[in-house]
Amino acid sequence: MDERLVRLEAAFRTLKQDLSIRPVHHHSEDRVKAHVLVCFLAYAMYRTLDRLAKMKALGMTARRVLDSLSGIESGDIVLPLVDGRELKLRRVSRPGPQQAEILTRLGLDLPERVGTDTVHAAGVVQTWL
Repeated sequence: MDERLVRLEAAFRTLKQDLSIRPVHHHSEDRVKAHVLVCFLAYAMYRTLDRLAKMKALGMTARRVLDSLSGIESGDIVLPLVDGRELKLRRVSRPGPQQAEILTRLGLDLPERVGTDTVHAAGVVQTWL
């Protein structure tokens, strides 16, 4: 029993420190259950990343992997069109050399884009895949 308590406390520490998950006060049981599910999934993914980093001999913890990859961002490129509409393209930044090495060793590929491209007009949104 004592070992399980230690592991549980370590999980809560990870949620608070590494994943920056804090208590949220919900007013319905469904929202509480949803919040617990999201926290559990985040923790499971974190532990999976930690084990994957060990299996691939990165010499890094999940926290260090996330810190190293945190500079990779997505952003919108907004292009004005001649008819007054805007074309919005969500793209992912290219990783630096160290980030690329980590991703390669983990067997992960970044997508070039996230979501769909959209054209915005006054009150209208058109989407393309």
